[in-house]
Amino acid sequence: MKTLFITLTVFLQLIIASIASAQEDPVVQKIIEIGKTDNQTMKHLDILCNRFGGRLIGSDAYENAAEWAASKFKEWGMQVEMDEAGTLPVGFNRGPWFGRMLSDNGMILHFATPSYTSGTKGVQKGHVLIEPKSQGEFNRMKGRLKGAWVLISGTSTGWPIDISKDADIQRAKIIAENAIIEKKNDSINTLNRKARETDGKKIDPLPFKEEPALFYKQMVDAGILGIIQSAKVPIVALYDRKNIDSMTFEKLPQVPDIKLDEHQFQIIEQMAKERQRFELEFDIRNHFKMGPIKYYNVIGIIPGTEFPDEYVIMGGHLDAYDVGTGGVDDGSGSTPAMEAARLIMKAGGKPKRTILVCLWAGEEFGLLGSTSWVIRNKDKLPKISNMFNRDGGPTVANGLNVSDAMWVDIEKICKPLNSINPDFPFTLKKKEPRERPKKAMGTDSGPFSVVGVPTMTFNTEDTKGYNFNYGEIWHTERDLYNMSIPEYQEHTAIVTAIVVYGVANLDHLLSREGYYLPEIKKEEKKEIKKK
Repeated sequence: MKTLFITLTVFLQLIIASIASAQEDPVVQKIIEIGKTDNQTMKHLDILCNRFGGRLIGSDAYENAAEWAASKFKEWGMQVEMDEAGTLPVGFNRGPWFGRMLSDNGMILHFATPSYTSGTKGVQKGHVLIEPKSQGEFNRMKGRLKGAWVLISGTSTGWPIDISKDADIQRAKIIAENAIIEKKNDSINTLNRKARETDGKKIDPLPFKEEPALFYKQMVDAGILGIIQSAKVPIVALYDRKNIDSMTFEKLPQVPDIKLDEHQFQIIEQMAKERQRFELEFDIRNHFKMGPIKYYNVIGIIPGTEFPDEYVIMGGHLDAYDVGTGGVDDGSGSTPAMEAARLIMKAGGKPKRTILVCLWAGEEFGLLGSTSWVIRNKDKLPKISNMFNRDGGPTVANGLNVSDAMWVDIEKICKPLNSINPDFPFTLKKKEPRERPKKAMGTDSGPFSVVGVPTMTFNTEDTKGYNFNYGEIWHTERDLYNMSIPEYQEHTAIVTAIVVYGVANLDHLLSREGYYLPEIKKEEKKEIKKK
């Protein structure tokens, strides 16, 4: 009995010592110290947003940001891989833009244009027309289209008007249908004229089928200056996803596609309906460059000392839509990862397995960089302990959802987190197994989830109530440096460094047991359907 008591005592002492060692790990303590006294997360974000700006792949800003990030990794003593992920046929750089209404009640115009769409040819000034809906309307106004800004129907979703061949085919069908409606309306108008003479009942004309920029090609050929569409505020501006792969420097969009503040659009549309005399003036500096343009994932590497061929991944996407400066999407993900790497290196961390700090390219164009990496690194996938991705805004990392098989390891790793700042308590919650997605969606963790790599991601919260609203900023003109929240960002960098370093320092890979639901084979699915 005495022997059993001694054995239990020793066992308990080992557990306590193990927990204490995690809390007293000098590297972890140094990470906390540096992170609290010399945190540079917001400095990194300042450079990304305010020196480089919006960072579309294919732009000089993206290339400059990638080179800068690589230089910082090298400066901190890390290895660097510029991982070629793909090419674009042409590049795009956005310059300043300006517009105003010239009239007695003139105003500065609030607008944006999607990326990979045309700018103006210098400062361009012209009258305003409402787009034609039928061939008859087009014929009546085609001489007036030259030098006009044309108001088109619909509300912008951020994408440019589709100018592909498929879109031309669809427009042709609608034009043909509207021609039939126009003939019927001619008959109705004749009947209505007779009704006026006899005090008979009027018949309402049939509505035309709506399609924004229905006569797009014909209007461009007629010499319009550009098209203008109503846009909700804040204005979303994306890119020409349907045509970018087929663009060449000799075959580029010809006229601007302007997304105008819905309140100003309403005023201008009413003035155009009243045939008031006024003009709009725009200067939009959207510039292209000859391709092909290569784009790269920037990967900072902290080599493992015992298991160099096993990995922990952390990061976010480096690219950002250029109507803003990418302060939130995804500067709020990429810069805490960069700072976490700096903290680990500065603290003298020597992880047992390799840490990859991945700043992904082309997330906004369809998870291009992360998908490419997964396809080209199949041999590494079974050896990834976890892929930590941050792409949800600058709220503070305050928890993890942990599977049963990972619980003991993660609980031990996270013990020091509640000693950093009492304002940001860190909690673990049980995670139920989930089905592996069939298709990568959402963010750069998607391609990893599809192939069964764990993608445990930090829970986040606006703990102090700064009224942060991701939807207000996401893909809009408001995605700027000052929309990030410094204390949340800095704390997240410390948390990320400790957890990633802890996972990299385990004696084993995190268990994948119960992280995803077992896959059901085709034969089993057939049996389930039969039942």
